[in-house]
Amino acid sequence: MSRDTSIMSTVAKAPKNAQKADFNSPIFDELGFPTDPNNLYRETVGCMLHAAELMGMPHRIQIILAQPKNEIMVHFPVLMDDGTYKLFKGYRVQHNNAAGPYKGGIRYHPDVHLDDVKSLAFLMTMKCSLARLPYGGGKGGVKCDPRKLSPAELQRVTRRFTAAIAHDIGPDYDIPAPDVNTNAQIMAWMADTYSTITEGSGKDGMAVVTGKPVEIGGSVGREKATGQGVIDVLLELLPEMGIQPKGCTFSVLGFGNVGSWSGRIFQSHGAKMVTVADHTGAIRNDKGIDANDLQEHVAKHGGVAGYKNATAISNEEFYKTQVDVFIPCALEQMIKEQQAQWLNCKVVAEGANAPTTPAGERVLLSRGIEIVPAILANSGGVTVSYFEWVQNKTSSYWDIEEVDRKLNQHMVMAARRTKLARQRYDCDMRTAAYIAALDALNRVYQTRGIWP
Repeated sequence: MSRDTSIMSTVAKAPKNAQKADFNSPIFDELGFPTDPNNLYRETVGCMLHAAELMGMPHRIQIILAQPKNEIMVHFPVLMDDGTYKLFKGYRVQHNNAAGPYKGGIRYHPDVHLDDVKSLAFLMTMKCSLARLPYGGGKGGVKCDPRKLSPAELQRVTRRFTAAIAHDIGPDYDIPAPDVNTNAQIMAWMADTYSTITEGSGKDGMAVVTGKPVEIGGSVGREKATGQGVIDVLLELLPEMGIQPKGCTFSVLGFGNVGSWSGRIFQSHGAKMVTVADHTGAIRNDKGIDANDLQEHVAKHGGVAGYKNATAISNEEFYKTQVDVFIPCALEQMIKEQQAQWLNCKVVAEGANAPTTPAGERVLLSRGIEIVPAILANSGGVTVSYFEWVQNKTSSYWDIEEVDRKLNQHMVMAARRTKLARQRYDCDMRTAAYIAALDALNRVYQTRGIWP
């Protein structure tokens, strides 16, 4: 495809229906949304409402999707190693289940709060719809710093939280999964606790969560699934942007599960990682940073700082390093106006959830930088979670080749739906991804209706 017809050239011409950073829907006032334009939930829902308005979605469906169905908040005591008790706060938000059971991760983080969890549950609904998975969105979290908890305390926090929400989740109703600072071991504790409390059978009880260890019904390929999905989408889209994956350069923000797997898999396709940053610092090597070697360093030392085969750089230098692709894989709202001005790349591929603020996005689009949105790029994890759930429900096992093949099919088709919506509505890629997701949800509501 010639560069004149590439996605990148379309961005440079500023799509007529590009997302506005200051988009203000009357639905915000109707539903009593926070007035702060930087509120994460207002930001994420605003993107959806802009797309819904563009495609003419009925008002009744817009207001349903603008708020979650259920917001669950629990407080639970946990016995600490020193013999004292500490009270923890946990959340489970169930956004929408019109297309199927609620589905979404559980994160452990000291900054977990309700609006964050609401936003992530909402994004899960959009991801599942875009990927055409028979799920709706859910999300949960516990306000804690897992780095300050011993393994025994972490297990007790997990089991107490699971007990607190046990009657609000289930293998046919709401299926949690790993997220920030949670992993397969934590999912195993959750599944065991749920099975014990509910007296669920082995198969159905363990199917209450995905992302489990393979030994108790987890799927091969789940650990790398989100990073794999990011790269599957990039391999589909980059050639149309005039970028060949082999030989292209990239940076990664956040080198946890998603960031490290994105780096390792992209590297295996011939791309070169030149800068990486996380909570411990930023590093650079213009000759390339070996993602596998860096992952081993991070596993031992807890972060990228001190890595011997790269030079420490400042946060500003990290963003200003020239690369073809920038992959943010950390937390939400990391790319604000300042970072967007600093970025020196052609494409931002959102491996994290909502890493770009609307104001930051406006800067990126005005500079001709393409954004591959999270509801597309970040949906590999929930897709393989769906595969795990199907295997659990049918007592079957898929090998890694089958999992990777099916994941690639879902990611490629989601990318193509986004491209078609973009061409039809002459809009930026984020708006196009929402339109493609909303199209499916609109048809679900048209078919089901609203009772009574």
